[in-house]
Amino acid sequence: MNKIALLDQTTIDKIAAGEVIERPASIVKELVENAIDAGACAITVEIKEGGISFIRITDNGTGIDKAQVQLAFLRHATSKLRELDDLQMIKSLGFRGEALSSIAAVSQVELITKTQRDFTGTRYIIEGGIEKSLEEVGAPDGTTFLIRNLFFNTPARKKFLKSPTTESSYVGNYMEQLALSHPHISFKYMQNNQVKLHTLGNGNFKEVIYQIYGREITNNLVEVNYQDDTISATGYVGKPNIARGNRSFENYYVNGRYVKSKLITKAIEDGYRAFMMQRKYPFTALSFEVKGDEVDINVHPTKMEVRFDNQDAIYRSVYRMIVDALSEKELIPEVSFDKKPKRDTPPPVTKKQIPEPFEVKRKVADATLAQEKDTKEEATKEKVTYPSTQPKQQTLFEKPEFLKEVATKKHQIIGQLFDTYWLVQTGENLYIIDQHAAHEKVLYERLLKKLKEKKITSQYITPAMIVSVNLEQAAILENYSDIFAEFGFEIEAYGGKEFSVSAVPSNLYGLNEKELFIEMLDGLCDEVKGISSSRISEKLASMACKAAIKGNRQQSRAEIEHLINELLTLDNPYHCPHGRPTIITMSKHELEKKFKRIV
Repeated sequence: MNKIALLDQTTIDKIAAGEVIERPASIVKELVENAIDAGACAITVEIKEGGISFIRITDNGTGIDKAQVQLAFLRHATSKLRELDDLQMIKSLGFRGEALSSIAAVSQVELITKTQRDFTGTRYIIEGGIEKSLEEVGAPDGTTFLIRNLFFNTPARKKFLKSPTTESSYVGNYMEQLALSHPHISFKYMQNNQVKLHTLGNGNFKEVIYQIYGREITNNLVEVNYQDDTISATGYVGKPNIARGNRSFENYYVNGRYVKSKLITKAIEDGYRAFMMQRKYPFTALSFEVKGDEVDINVHPTKMEVRFDNQDAIYRSVYRMIVDALSEKELIPEVSFDKKPKRDTPPPVTKKQIPEPFEVKRKVADATLAQEKDTKEEATKEKVTYPSTQPKQQTLFEKPEFLKEVATKKHQIIGQLFDTYWLVQTGENLYIIDQHAAHEKVLYERLLKKLKEKKITSQYITPAMIVSVNLEQAAILENYSDIFAEFGFEIEAYGGKEFSVSAVPSNLYGLNEKELFIEMLDGLCDEVKGISSSRISEKLASMACKAAIKGNRQQSRAEIEHLINELLTLDNPYHCPHGRPTIITMSKHELEKKFKRIV
């Protein structure tokens, strides 16, 4: 066994920095939270190359005393705690006392700061934890941090950073959350010299929502103003007609802090359940106030997760708040003189539909168990597996010649079952075809083939549809504009957070193009980070199959014959783009066994 030795302080600091500083967004989070704690009412964040090469954060807060500047960069130095009991009632955002030390350990830091009572400011440079200079300079009141060359001295960490575009999206997402959680502060966010977000800081929560999410979201909000013995909450929840395909629009804040809580998420979604379709998620922007001694925010190095002392009461309060807000509002969607009516909304729940106490306790227990899992689990992404296309995996088909051209002459179309499934007899086998899954697969393969041959056609829509997006979605539209164009979309920036879509793929024309387009963006937001352009093309093609015929629709024999003939041309006709089977089979032998004709 090798001899045990103590690490030097420089190595210790670099290791500790990894707990707090994972990427540029981590630096922005720590420094902006410090600026807020310093009483700043105007904060500007500027990044270049995703923040990897350059970050500048300027605030008009109280500044740092000259005598305190060097001390601020020591580990466990903080102005927000004096003793252990202070953790129970912590009100500030940053408090660990490791942020500046961790940032300085893995980057080149320049600090310029001045308090109101000082005549001159202080300029301090520290690189990789080593002091370079300390001098007096002329400066305005407040603090400016310049962070250059993140992980310049720890290349092993630097190689795990994503592309500048992806890192920018992380910073942008966090700036949006800060603006929503602190509407009384003016935030300005610049990316490569372009202003991406600028809020007024006048305390108007709804105005901040408009700045980030645009007109459509803002026009479909229900105001929340709730208080009971457990929590108080203000903010807005979205009407069901603006539900999304993922949770990226669920925003909530506890005591001014952007956090994640499986308990709160479950309570919100359970409250929406009777109002919304399955696999849809609501828009929320809610600010909760909870007594400091009843919530623990010190459970994770990034301070993103919280635990509550009285989880049962928290669940009940949040659930009741959502149900009450939606029940008291008329949720019938407005009908416009469009060529397509808007989707109907489920009727409001009645008080009788609210779960009884036993049911609530069960749901709280479920959420509690999920919350108590190792916090590192949150960072682990679920592996996605795709259906195999290898012939050996086609175990459902005893006679794969069903789709061979010579076999089609033997097909006997028996009829359509439940207006959804087609029954086809070939020899001594019964084949059952899901018309929607089969048509989806045909459209998917057809679309990819046209894309490869550059033969996709577009259909212009008049007037052009205006779509409101957030920073993450805007980045997707800008970075993959060529792929969207190849698919037949014509998209232009319309100003602010809005884009104009003047043309769509021909196969999507007339199918509520706006809803489908937003659904595509939501789907890409879940998968776009770190995947290739070809996978993005496959994902778009998969989502573009919405034109497929649905179940519960009668079709003629000629239509089903045409569908089967198209399936003949595919390499893998056995699964739809989402992995569901298109065809299943049952042999005459199996049927006779079921009817006990044979044993």
